[in-house]
Order: sequence, then C-alpha cells, then structure tokens
Amino acid sequence: MAASLIHLVRHGEVYNPKGILYGRLPGYHLSELGQRMAAAAAGELTGRPITALYASPLQRAQESAAPWSAKFGLDIVTDERLIEPTNRFEGEKFEFGPAVLTKPRVWRWVINPWKPSWGEPYVSVIERMIAAIGDAWDAAEGGEVVMVSHQMPIVMVQRFVAGAKPFHDPRHRRCHLSSITTLRKEGDRFVEVGYQDPAAELLAGSIDTGAV
Repeated sequence: MAASLIHLVRHGEVYNPKGILYGRLPGYHLSELGQRMAAAAAGELTGRPITALYASPLQRAQESAAPWSAKFGLDIVTDERLIEPTNRFEGEKFEFGPAVLTKPRVWRWVINPWKPSWGEPYVSVIERMIAAIGDAWDAAEGGEVVMVSHQMPIVMVQRFVAGAKPFHDPRHRRCHLSSITTLRKEGDRFVEVGYQDPAAELLAGSIDTGAV
C-alpha cells in the first residue's frame, strides 16, 4: 500500500533579529509568531488521514513538525534529505539581486546562477527531495504524508513536477511561511494538486529573511 497524498510543509517564521542568511547554521528556532504559524498549518488538515510525519533535521523544521506530531499522534521521522541546501553566504546579511554586482569579493560565488555556484546545485536538491518523497510515498500504509522542509527545496519540487527549469528568481517564489504544497503520484511521476497558505493572516506581521 502507498500514500494517497504528500503534503510538503514549509517551517514557520524563524527568530532572526540580525537578519542574516542562516542556512544550515544551528540554533535558529521558531519565533512566537512562527509557532502560531506552525500550529495553523497543522490545523489546516484537521480530520485528514495523516499517517506519517517527516521533517528536516534543522531546529526550525523540527519545531514546525511538533504541532503535527501532537495533533495526529505521530512520531517525527527525521530525514536528512529534506534539509536546507548549503550556501556560501551563511552567517552573513546577504540578498541575491543586482546589488551583488557592487561586491567584488562575492563575484566568484555568483558567476553561475543557473547551477547555482554559491551552494548546492539545484539538480542535487531536486534529486534528494524527489527520492525522499518517493520513499515516503512507498513506505506509507495508506493515508496522507506530511513532510516539513524549507523554502528552496520545496520550490525545487514545485518547479520539477511542473516541468519548469530549476533556475528562478528567489524573490518570486510561491512558498510562504507554513505553506502546504500537496502532491499526488500519477503513474510514475508526482504532480502538484494543491497549494495552501494556512498562516496567510499572520504573514503581514512576519519577517521572512534568512532563507537560502
């Protein structure tokens, strides 16, 4: 037996008062608002047959998975493949865009945005995410599976299943804090069948910085 749906959930707002790009750095936990966002996401699927729960090993993802664990009585299975990509600019205040042209010291890292040259290749992110999703689908004993991850990995999956190229403008990602992207397997491929923003009312007061 396999799953019926896979829900890719992004973590909630992170406490990041210095506004740095935190990537895989340890110690970045949910803010109070982020905890409310995570609870809203879990509440969005109340009554659904959620039978398995996976999460990235990073603290913000584990904390975002906690309301799902409590609500549906599931253990959190940590999957390293759901983690944030590596990034050369971790620990710095850094925003991708035209401003990088004024910073000669970073040019060698941004020379190839199609790969990208500043971190884990897009293709690598796609491969590990799709493998994790496929394994979770096959391992499920029916029902629906929740997988808590990060913005860029989820966007890579969105683009892959839509047949879009992985290179994109990070400023135009459709993957808000605590959003839910839902997939279903049709034949031998996954397709997106839904996108929800259960924390929409909280987004206006949130700060979404630090994502890779």
